[in-house]
Amino acid sequence: MLALKWLLMIVGAGLFGSAGALVAYDVYLSEQLRRLLSRNKTDESGAEVGPLARRPFRPVRWRLALQLTTAGALLLLITESFAVIPDGAAGVRVSEFWGARPGTLYPGMHLITPLVDSIAIYDTREQVYSTVAAENPKQKGDLLTVQAREGLNIGLAVSVRYRLDPKRLDSIHRNLPQPVGEQVVAPVVSTIYRQLAPNYITREIFATKREELRTTAADAITARLASDGIIVREVLLRDLQLPAEYAKGLEGLLLKEQENERLGTEQEIKGKQVKIAELEAEAQKARDVKQAEAQAQVRVLQAKAESDAMQYTLPLKQKQIEQTKLEAQARKESTLQNAEAAAQAKIIDSKAEVERQKKPCGCRGQPHPRDGCGGLRAHEVRSVRVEVKPHVDSENHRRTAVGQTANHDGADRRKEFFCE
Repeated sequence: MLALKWLLMIVGAGLFGSAGALVAYDVYLSEQLRRLLSRNKTDESGAEVGPLARRPFRPVRWRLALQLTTAGALLLLITESFAVIPDGAAGVRVSEFWGARPGTLYPGMHLITPLVDSIAIYDTREQVYSTVAAENPKQKGDLLTVQAREGLNIGLAVSVRYRLDPKRLDSIHRNLPQPVGEQVVAPVVSTIYRQLAPNYITREIFATKREELRTTAADAITARLASDGIIVREVLLRDLQLPAEYAKGLEGLLLKEQENERLGTEQEIKGKQVKIAELEAEAQKARDVKQAEAQAQVRVLQAKAESDAMQYTLPLKQKQIEQTKLEAQARKESTLQNAEAAAQAKIIDSKAEVERQKKPCGCRGQPHPRDGCGGLRAHEVRSVRVEVKPHVDSENHRRTAVGQTANHDGADRRKEFFCE
């Protein structure tokens, strides 16, 4: 549509030019013909004479020129009857009689009243207004300086992203000066920051409350410009420029604070190491106590187990002791019986020796092979004793001893029999 508009404008201008050229050409031809005809038809005074003076010349084509002019005017009026608004922009219809009309014209083609209405076009895309913290020919923008609470001048590099509200373009056109960025946004930004900066000291603006200052200023700028139909997208605080002397002093102070923080951190680390050592000592102490308690419990359990075992072992030990006593008693009785038997054997030997001395042997036949008179030798009688093995039952020992005594008595009787 924009190309068509320009084409119609060119055609209209061409028609206007053609009409003018046609009239000028006809006038030129008429003048040239008049000169040719009047060259030899003049008197001595130079005045025209005869009927040629009243002869009409070729007329100028005023009608054709008027038609061409009318066609060109119509084409120009047609081109002025519609307006084309490009992308990223919006327009306001402005009347020569009533001023800015309500409503917004968005991108596209719109019909207007020629020679009465016009279109004021505004850029509705996001725009950026920026300031610089210090004068620098390489950077473009307004210089913005504020004063902190101490009275020191601080340079601020601020960027504000904003756009015009398309719904309020008629109000912006009627009420705000143009251009909006330079005449409205710039004064608002500088005023807000200069109002807020004295609430903070320089150190706070530079370090601790920089974000707070930016947030507060962004809220105030957004609210102030929103009342004028300007939408603020974002407010950025890009850079700060401190006075040179203050920057040097602040740098030294920061170095001292960093050293102090480093020492504090080292002290804290050593304190934690001491605490860890104490905790390890307490843990070791607790482990030792637990280990000692465990060992004591083990000993208690061992003692309890031994006590429980003694309840079953003691009767067995008692029986073993009684068995040992009985065996010892048996051996004692056996020893006594052997001693008695030995004494009786000696008595018998003595008696036999006495009897043999008193009565010589008168036995017939061959003497007994055991001795000269058929009697038993004393050592053979002594050898008749029988070794009695210890036994648990005392009655068996007694019976064995009685049997041995009986054997000795029988041997004595046999000896006397043989001697007789």
